[in-house]
Amino acid sequence: MIFDNFLGLFSTDMAIDLGTANTLVSVKDRGIIINEPSVVVVKYKKYGEQKVLAIGKQAKNMAGKIPRDMKLIRPLRDGVIADFETTEKMIRYFIEKAHKRSSLVRPRIAICIPHGITGVERRAVRDAAYSAGARDVFLVEEPMAAALGAGIPIHSSTGNMVVDIGGGTTEIGVTSLGGQIVCNSTRVGGDRFDKAIIDFVRLKYNLYIGEQTAERLKWAIGSAYPMQAQSATVKGRDGGGLLIEKNITSEDMALALAEPLREITVSIRAVLDEIPPDLAGDIIENGIILTGGGSLLRGFDLYIKKHIKLNAKLCDEPLLAVARGTAKVLQDKKLLETLSTK
Repeated sequence: MIFDNFLGLFSTDMAIDLGTANTLVSVKDRGIIINEPSVVVVKYKKYGEQKVLAIGKQAKNMAGKIPRDMKLIRPLRDGVIADFETTEKMIRYFIEKAHKRSSLVRPRIAICIPHGITGVERRAVRDAAYSAGARDVFLVEEPMAAALGAGIPIHSSTGNMVVDIGGGTTEIGVTSLGGQIVCNSTRVGGDRFDKAIIDFVRLKYNLYIGEQTAERLKWAIGSAYPMQAQSATVKGRDGGGLLIEKNITSEDMALALAEPLREITVSIRAVLDEIPPDLAGDIIENGIILTGGGSLLRGFDLYIKKHIKLNAKLCDEPLLAVARGTAKVLQDKKLLETLSTK
């Protein structure tokens, strides 16, 4: 314990947005210093042992091009840990990177988690952080972190609604008087968008594409709301093994994304059905604040307005909102006591 406290003198508190798609790390007085994909490439050795070859950006650049004796692992799925050992190595890598590669650090760490995950899933996140070298671990639910990071005055008596569309989950929360009034979490996010595109292109064009190609299509010509017609040429292979290319249109993308977008809409309506009547006027007046990388899908705010009948707007830098909100919790003793669990 004394040794841990001594090492703590040389460690800097860290807030981690441990996302399915990306991990962001914020350090006190320095802001967000790490924003890298949540992926790891390992190489198999004798007797089933694994050696980590790359983490983060370097690993993402290797996707789809690695030999058979290597594997690209995404240790988080749907916002929770799917591979404990790899998650621990990834967190340790980011801790050491934030502390200039020093392994003799024992920082306090706040990590955001999806609302409604099980006790086992919470314990997995906490244990992974402790195993990676954390001195103390605090867990913060994503809807509150997103609200804080978006600049929503959570202590106000006015109700505010935030929708955070991440890589694995969409988190929906209504805040007032410093707490969460209603929350919901659905395991639909950017990854589901990509999978929907992959499946649609395969079924319509008999064209097999990978996750990176689907993600590029999503940002190039994808939209949640009808926009100017666009198209993109995509290369891949067909079911018979021939290498081909097809022209994919924005209309194709709209059809592909229709189902995951509908599921998000259903979850938002479920939250609206539960809010107290006295807060309804506040939500109508303030609208919905959108955060997370998925909210950057072209026309997402217009889609929400059409299907939910409420105004929606993106916060400043939606990708960074949850990380910034988690950092605010860690830096404020009162927030740490009320919004986090150890």
